[in-house]
Amino acid sequence: MDPGLTRCGFGLIDMAGNRTASFVDVGVAGTDAADPLDVRVLRIWEATERWIERYRPDALALERVFAQTSVNTVIGTAHASGAVIASAARHGVPVAWHTPSEVKAAVTGEGRADKASVARMVVRILRLEEAPRPADAADALAIAICHGWRGGGTGLDATARTETHQGARPLADARSGMTPAQRAWAEAEHRAKRGGRR
Repeated sequence: MDPGLTRCGFGLIDMAGNRTASFVDVGVAGTDAADPLDVRVLRIWEATERWIERYRPDALALERVFAQTSVNTVIGTAHASGAVIASAARHGVPVAWHTPSEVKAAVTGEGRADKASVARMVVRILRLEEAPRPADAADALAIAICHGWRGGGTGLDATARTETHQGARPLADARSGMTPAQRAWAEAEHRAKRGGRR
């Protein structure tokens, strides 16, 4: 899921053991900025409840709150994330977090890719006719693909290679169990992270 109070993107895929991702569904839940905060958070929670109850996902992946934008945006995203996490916990669905650069590196091979590039790769990976709109929907699918390729659907330990909202967990060396494509992605991600620290 791509959390947000104004628009919260939902994307569901099936991930085969050979890393083939298949599209299942996508959608966006929105709230009105004029509504009280408690009502907006409740609406995101209710939308997540409906999504989880309908599809019973094996895992739920979120984009980690990233404080590069305005404080209000970060706070709104955190509120929406909390609603989503609470719903997942209520249903016993494990939650993972991925940074924006991790998601971009996973689907494009470049941790600094723009939204258009990510959307194009989502279309290609999932064999869609066009990119889902609005962008929050395509972003949610990109997060799902990232999580699946990090091990969520391939038998690898997804949480061992996931950066959480509290910081990076120790990175276990799982490359020996990766496919060639997974190794290439991991190397691209490593290069993207090193480039971001300059």
